[in-house]
Amino acid sequence: MFSRIWTVAAQEIRIGIRNRWILLATLILAVFSLALALLGSAPAGTLGVDRLTITVASLASLSVYLVPLIALLLAFDAVCGEIERGTLLMTLSCPISRTEFLAGKAFGHTLVLSFALVIGYGLTAGLLVALGSGSVSGLIDFARLIATSVLLGVCFLAIGYVLSSLTRQSGTAAAAAIAAWLILVVLYDLALLGALVANPSGAFASDVFPYAVLANPADAFRLFNLAALGASELVGGMAGVAETLPFPPLMALVSLAAFAGLMLSLSTMLIRRIMP
Repeated sequence: MFSRIWTVAAQEIRIGIRNRWILLATLILAVFSLALALLGSAPAGTLGVDRLTITVASLASLSVYLVPLIALLLAFDAVCGEIERGTLLMTLSCPISRTEFLAGKAFGHTLVLSFALVIGYGLTAGLLVALGSGSVSGLIDFARLIATSVLLGVCFLAIGYVLSSLTRQSGTAAAAAIAAWLILVVLYDLALLGALVANPSGAFASDVFPYAVLANPADAFRLFNLAALGASELVGGMAGVAETLPFPPLMALVSLAAFAGLMLSLSTMLIRRIMP
């Protein structure tokens, strides 16, 4: 079974190399992380933390926007694109199940995203260490950021597979992917903020808001990483929110894993209905 999954995954990696997706994603992550590392050097001395931790705090917020977008662009045509090209029927005529096909897609895309994150963010960590601006704790923060960014990416890869399984044209799936990114990453937070401003001390703030933050993978990712830094004077925002939540920040990590599993299961169910 693993050999069939790996065959599909290897094909996705080759496509990523041929279409320069891996190079593009790595460059985007490297450029932004290097820029934040340089711009974030100023407050390091006054706050008593190293530049690696400053950079992780900045990247934890930036990754919320970049990683989901990259993941959705990788996954939006995973199923409908195969249908359009006429290759899905040919692939499924081979001794491979629909679950193995989708698992291979997810494995390949996860490897592509992981490579881009490790190289893109790793270059910045390596540069800061070479300049003598890093520490062991800062490197641990960077490793945690990369690992949780991969998990966040898997969540949005799975969303992309769901959208791709619900449509029959790549153009429609691309539009749906951008809409999903806009809703989950941008508009969701604006809606929460608006509700809090309208009723800052009501039932929403105490009973709904904490779990609304937990339900969104982008917010759960940011909550866990910023709270894990343990420096509210540095990161503010979500780190301060974490101190008032009725559950530990580790629940945000559990929420990410549960969301990824749920979306992958849903996409598997949908792809089984396409060609019974």
